[in-house]
Amino acid sequence: MTYRAGWIHYTNVAPILDPLRLPPGVTAITGVPTEMNAALLSGRVDIANISAVEFIRNADRLEALPDFSVAVLGAVYSVNLFHTRPLEHVRRIALTAQSAMSVALLEVLLRERGLSPALERAEGEAEELLASGYDGVLRIGDSALREWYGVAGPLTPERSMTALPNTARGVTVTDLAQEWFALTGHPFVFAVWAYRKENPPPPALLQAMREARRYGLGHLAEVSARHALKLGLPERVVQHYLWNFRYHLEAPDRLGLAEFAALAEPGHAPLSFGPRPGEPSGLAAQP
Repeated sequence: MTYRAGWIHYTNVAPILDPLRLPPGVTAITGVPTEMNAALLSGRVDIANISAVEFIRNADRLEALPDFSVAVLGAVYSVNLFHTRPLEHVRRIALTAQSAMSVALLEVLLRERGLSPALERAEGEAEELLASGYDGVLRIGDSALREWYGVAGPLTPERSMTALPNTARGVTVTDLAQEWFALTGHPFVFAVWAYRKENPPPPALLQAMREARRYGLGHLAEVSARHALKLGLPERVVQHYLWNFRYHLEAPDRLGLAEFAALAEPGHAPLSFGPRPGEPSGLAAQP
């Protein structure tokens, strides 16, 4: 029987998915986060790198791989609020429908600051939406990375990525992962690799994924160069962007995930994870 994977193939998972060779009996489709979240929950796919908030909301049905994540400690560069007023004075924010995760994180951060601007669905580039009357625009993924660099760049040989400004031409970019770190001191987990509890992935797929990650991280310059060309960004920018991610769901990441779960979905079912490599099955780990 075929095992079906649903991949959200943004640049941030290129070190895992670019080198991945699916074993016999496994097929894959790709889509944006909301599409793959729905595909996993409906049974159209059996495993997906889904938004962490969907994993939390469906913790009674889903289990996550114990050693795969898309997480950062500090800035992420690709989940950004573009705004023309100080955050405390932002009145209307345009939200993308592509990601439930970024919206949930924004809602938590606003609530923790005691802010309650109007949140409205609208698609388009940040500058277009700001010009149309919104004073805040939430952008995610590869487009958000390009638009951030449009504000923060250019990157010169003498300059570090971490020294680039977050304000230019009247637009400020607030990195939501950096805001989370300032609030909690923990990493933020954007995505996990989840499956329905009754249908765990075959060992051959897990082995292929782990080998692909090892290869991709070991050849990060090659991966970065390829995606920099696609994105129209300097290689240094994409390489920094990729080496910044935490792909192994380590103990600090689980702490951040648990804290976000408590803030975003109080009363959620316990989060469960499959056995780590070498552990016997049936030992569901808690964060």
